[in-house]
Amino acid sequence: MTIIEAIQARRSCRTYGDRPVEPEKVAALMALFPPEAVGPFGNPVRFRFLDIDASASRNFGVLGTYGVIKGKPLFILAAVGKGLRAMEDCGFCLERIILEATRLGLGTCWLGGTFKRRGFARAMDLTDRELMPAITPLGYPGAKRSLTDRFFRFGAGSDQRKPWEELFFADDGALPLTESAAGPYQVPLECVRLAPSASNRQPWRVLRKGHTFHFFLRRTPGYEKLGPEIQLQNIDMGIALSHFTLAAEALGLAGELMAPAPASPVADWEYVASWTGRE
Repeated sequence: MTIIEAIQARRSCRTYGDRPVEPEKVAALMALFPPEAVGPFGNPVRFRFLDIDASASRNFGVLGTYGVIKGKPLFILAAVGKGLRAMEDCGFCLERIILEATRLGLGTCWLGGTFKRRGFARAMDLTDRELMPAITPLGYPGAKRSLTDRFFRFGAGSDQRKPWEELFFADDGALPLTESAAGPYQVPLECVRLAPSASNRQPWRVLRKGHTFHFFLRRTPGYEKLGPEIQLQNIDMGIALSHFTLAAEALGLAGELMAPAPASPVADWEYVASWTGRE
């Protein structure tokens, strides 16, 4: 499975079977981000794999997901240093692990608000210089989705994505960017369109100017409820950037992320970053 195929195939899995994850697959995922790893915006990121059953006797407090996750998967815990674009770094890096897990035949599910943060933070040995924006279960999908799983997918409209004309724009932002006009970048942009986001809000807006793609965040009013430091829609932007850069790399489209901070073409668009291709 290529990385683009993994992006197309990935689905949120909330129901897990009894088959354990092989140690070699855990090791392959752990190898993606060594202890000294940093995200594309320069914030340190680290991950821990947790077996809740094996950790039950330790003093972590309650480790739970409010009934959202069924079965007994492993969990991947994510920590990121407090800094500018910390949420984007978390989203960018954890999504790379999630996509690699997809390639290995494993199920995952982004959890940003539906887990008991205090207990998992203890299990992570979270420091006062770090944030724990999200976690994901990791395991083999169950044979049948639970009622809770089906409810979440239906409520969020997880199988639906906004059309191109609502997400991608050209030049000054007045006109949508069509798939045909995107040329070789059609696939990376489609991979952005397929990216997961909190409650499937799809808050990214992308403006193309030549070989540069400016990524903006259009916030959902009143959506953020986890306090000023944990911003779920900024995590979503990191996921979108991860999809774009991975797809571009897979297609041999050379480029780099940067932050030239152009003027926003729309009042409620917040600039995040740009990707510029090298001709």
